[in-house]
Amino acid sequence: MHDTLPDTGSDGVILAPWKLVRWSILTTTHDFQYLGFAGPMEGLVKSAKRKFDPQAFLAKVGTGKTIQKYRKNRIIYAQGEEADRIFYIQSGKVKVTVVSEQGKEAVVSILDPAQFFGEGCLNGQAFRVGTARALEECVITSITRKAMLGALRKEPRFSELFVTFLVTRSNRIEEDLIDQLFNSSEKRLARLLLLLANFGKNEKPTPIDASINQGTLAEMIGTTRSRVSYFLNKFRKLGLISYNGKIEVHRSLLNAVLYEKPQLQRADEPSQ
Repeated sequence: MHDTLPDTGSDGVILAPWKLVRWSILTTTHDFQYLGFAGPMEGLVKSAKRKFDPQAFLAKVGTGKTIQKYRKNRIIYAQGEEADRIFYIQSGKVKVTVVSEQGKEAVVSILDPAQFFGEGCLNGQAFRVGTARALEECVITSITRKAMLGALRKEPRFSELFVTFLVTRSNRIEEDLIDQLFNSSEKRLARLLLLLANFGKNEKPTPIDASINQGTLAEMIGTTRSRVSYFLNKFRKLGLISYNGKIEVHRSLLNAVLYEKPQLQRADEPSQ
């Protein structure tokens, strides 16, 4: 047996099987590691690939990504602007509106944390079709179209997160359309209040902030502000909601919607 370390080829590969065994024994000794040589298998096996964390990706500044705070009522992007970025809400709420050629404004959606918006740029949308505005102080991640497409192609976990978001939003839009076509304005308002309060998502419903006023509610369900005021007062008298600056939605409103109680009837609507 030789007392010297086994010879290696020019590329560092050990030549003989018995020498490989001897080399393995040597690398596990304290003396060998003390001399500054690699530990067991170190350098011979590639380290495992770091797992991609979608939330960490969205929460950190990087190539093609910026993170910015927006004050309440600040515009994030305006209708008609170039669409070259997609946005992700880390905290706060965002209102998306659209204005017709006649100047009439409609609320398209109220967005919560962990939602994307402005994703139309990924599918060839050159200009914004609506305006996004911070309903309250927000922290938002902005991602360029190029960086977003690159992440979707390279990272399956991120693609899964984004596809889940798109499917969820598509289902919500379909439900909104059915609601608009078949339900009375009273029931549409009841459903909207339940959604805005995140009913069913949290243990306790979230109070609806005063920034979502009666005018905004009217635009979202396609009715007048006077009708919204009438129905809110009715819901309050029936104990379905309570409000003192913020609207608090009670479970009894959900029961009234689910079980079609006489409390919610088209005949009760005031005339326009």
